[in-house]
Amino acid sequence: MDPRCFSRNGTILPITEAVIPLSNIEYSYGFGVYESIRIVSGITYFLEDHIERLMGSARMIGLEHGFSPDFVAKAIAELLRKNEVETCNIKILLIGGRTAEDATLNILCLNPLFPDKKIYRDGVKTVTHEYERPFPHAKTLNMLQSYLAFRKAKQADAYDALLTDREGCIVEGTRTNFFCIKDKALFTPDENDILLGVTRKAVLKVAAQNGYEVIEKDIRPTDLGDYDGAFLTSTSAKILPIRSIDGYEFGEQPTVLKELMRTFDEFLDGCGGKIEKAPV
Repeated sequence: MDPRCFSRNGTILPITEAVIPLSNIEYSYGFGVYESIRIVSGITYFLEDHIERLMGSARMIGLEHGFSPDFVAKAIAELLRKNEVETCNIKILLIGGRTAEDATLNILCLNPLFPDKKIYRDGVKTVTHEYERPFPHAKTLNMLQSYLAFRKAKQADAYDALLTDREGCIVEGTRTNFFCIKDKALFTPDENDILLGVTRKAVLKVAAQNGYEVIEKDIRPTDLGDYDGAFLTSTSAKILPIRSIDGYEFGEQPTVLKELMRTFDEFLDGCGGKIEKAPV
């Protein structure tokens, strides 16, 4: 895909103008929030949920702006029409300014990410990295520590780094949510301490509708042997099994996890891009 244009404050412009001046102190200091949205075969997945989180993230860091959820949704739809794409990832960058009028809304079409199918079969390697994000519920541009953690993961040939808090508990990935599973119970870190992922929200809905129990619990690397397995959730990867965390290797992928992955794929095929209208 080679997008011809992008959207800035609702105006469609040539992609060559998708630049931010080096003098933009708000962008340089990470005073902004963002979202990534998956578009597949013309279906925009969980649009309202992503925009709601974008607005919430802005409020949490005091980023004032004049863009309504309806404005953002219409700008995305117009950009997709102009670029004539049916499958892509949408990146929204809402960058703050000194006043609400100075805020900038940039929307881009990016090439979609399709993880190799074998990682769903074999699971992925992960490593841990101690770091607590200052605004857990906000998806901000202040990503230096997450970048360094992800770079550590790549240097170790791992898929992602799992962030741990000062108590040594696993909280989330740099770009993923984290779960453990035992029988038909899903264990998640405290929701007060994590980014409330949109895909995570959809997975929890599907899990609850199919007899899975959801339990909030501190999860330490030393306790991993208490679980049958673990997995990540994200916009691009959906549900992705974990093969190992640091030196700990999980055994064979649990049947209940395979069932949840299959059920979630069926949900995505039939939900029409909306969480609340899921025929499960």
